[in-house]
Amino acid sequence: MPTDIERRRARLRAKFSRWEPRTLGGWLEYCAGEFGDRPFVITDERTITYAETAVWATRLADGLAAVGVRPGDRVGILMANYLEFAPVKFAAAKAGAVAIPLNYLYRAEELEYVLRQSECSVLVTMTGFGDLDYLDVLDRIAPGWEEGEVAGLPVLRRVVLLSTDGRERAGVLTVPGLGELGEANPGRATDEAHPDDIGDMLYTSGTTGSPKGVLVTHDAVQRTAYASALTRAFEDERRILFSLPCYHMFGYVEGLLAAMVVGGAIIPQTAFDPVRYFEGIERHRATDVLCVPTMTVGLLEHPRREDFDLTSLSAILSGAAPAPVWLWERVRDELGVDEIVTGYGMTECGGAMTLTLPEDELTYTSVTVGRPKLAGSAGVAGRDALTEYKTIDPTTGEDLPAHVEGELASRGPTDMIGFWNKPEESAAAKLDGWIRSGDLGRVREDGYLEVTGRSKELYKSGGELVMPKEIEDLLSGHPAISQVYAIGVPDERWGDAGCVCIVGAPGESITAAEVLALCKDKLARFKVPKHVLFLDPSDLPMTPTGKVQKFRLVTWAQRRLTEPADELAKRVEA
Repeated sequence: MPTDIERRRARLRAKFSRWEPRTLGGWLEYCAGEFGDRPFVITDERTITYAETAVWATRLADGLAAVGVRPGDRVGILMANYLEFAPVKFAAAKAGAVAIPLNYLYRAEELEYVLRQSECSVLVTMTGFGDLDYLDVLDRIAPGWEEGEVAGLPVLRRVVLLSTDGRERAGVLTVPGLGELGEANPGRATDEAHPDDIGDMLYTSGTTGSPKGVLVTHDAVQRTAYASALTRAFEDERRILFSLPCYHMFGYVEGLLAAMVVGGAIIPQTAFDPVRYFEGIERHRATDVLCVPTMTVGLLEHPRREDFDLTSLSAILSGAAPAPVWLWERVRDELGVDEIVTGYGMTECGGAMTLTLPEDELTYTSVTVGRPKLAGSAGVAGRDALTEYKTIDPTTGEDLPAHVEGELASRGPTDMIGFWNKPEESAAAKLDGWIRSGDLGRVREDGYLEVTGRSKELYKSGGELVMPKEIEDLLSGHPAISQVYAIGVPDERWGDAGCVCIVGAPGESITAAEVLALCKDKLARFKVPKHVLFLDPSDLPMTPTGKVQKFRLVTWAQRRLTEPADELAKRVEA
């Protein structure tokens, strides 16, 4: 007798028995035809249906065409998870443009770099977000932007404002105004794109350095989204709540596009706050949430959790970083969620390429990052998989025997076209058609992947190569340790000295001496760290999707280690 999960998967396989490539504009029109009256984007203030989104996106696309956007032009979208994101994003596709969802937390110089490097011609931006003032930023990096003449950004010819704080700028077009312009110019936009054309330029989050514009096709992101829905066995009308930003593959593909596969809805939030998650689940009857492990811990440990009705919640995807099995057990036991998955991937591959299955034992979510997503007709020809993985020698690039640890490499129909205007980096990222991940791991005999470290995070101490994840795995099992990150810091004697940065578990305590004793008991001598630093979660340098930027953590640790001895001792023993 098939299980409910198997029945749900079978329905998806039957509906998409033959993969039909579409543009993103075509995908929205298809979904509007199938699910027109269903809610698509739900916020506390307003809900829009699939049909309303399609009409709105068409008006905005005609408006973009009226201000000069042509097929292949690049349209930047500097916008948090507001309701307007979806129609603006699909409008760019309907105009035949390449959408550039931008990190709205960029500093001024970072935004200037990305706007220039991407050759963005039209920018749709919020006026403000939190304490960030984008009008002021534009005044500083692009003087004259109101008139469309910017010396430092010669390609940028128009800015469109979404007033998020009540402000506008005289003479500057707004998002509502863009829609009105489109109404006055119906049919101006002609979606001349093809499914295999570039639909998105997504900038990498920069865990190891400067961001690069990853070029992915219209068809690629739809395949990844369908594979997510199939692997996770989405039920009809699934409702996904998330605060992960839609300028990143996580919120964009696992949330926005994946929900569309089953005529579901998204409940986007502009920032993570446990209480707002609880309120959103209760008010809008969310069935699924997207998180990273630090957010998941925040939900579990919040004192007001039991004040809310969370009974609609049945599924969670918590990815982007490893987590111990006890975290998943607490999610199951305390949140009542029985479909718990984690995953792994990278923007260059088209997003998350692997997931555990919702029916897997919870140990899989702790010791693996899943297996290549089930993909049916959307996957690798002849395989029920979105991609295929192997391991290679990190130095020579040569293939390693099956199941042997090395650098993970993958290939599949969702792979990027390359990096925008970076031919050398594009060539280096691929090896004979396989995308190099920079991650160390192995493909197990059962097809599941284990990620054992980051090749760029390995360090040498006293001439011996140290793998940080081995230390992290050991220490993360201690009940007094909530999070741990092992890094190498420059040292005159050792070359690199091992340093563990620890976030303590609430209500527990552990000293630096106890941490070192545990390492000495379980690790080879050269792997035992020389330094132990304790820090608050707020001290962790994060990408907006919850990945710790270890290169910045090294800078933080170096600064702490140069403090006066008495101050450092206070921190270490805190």
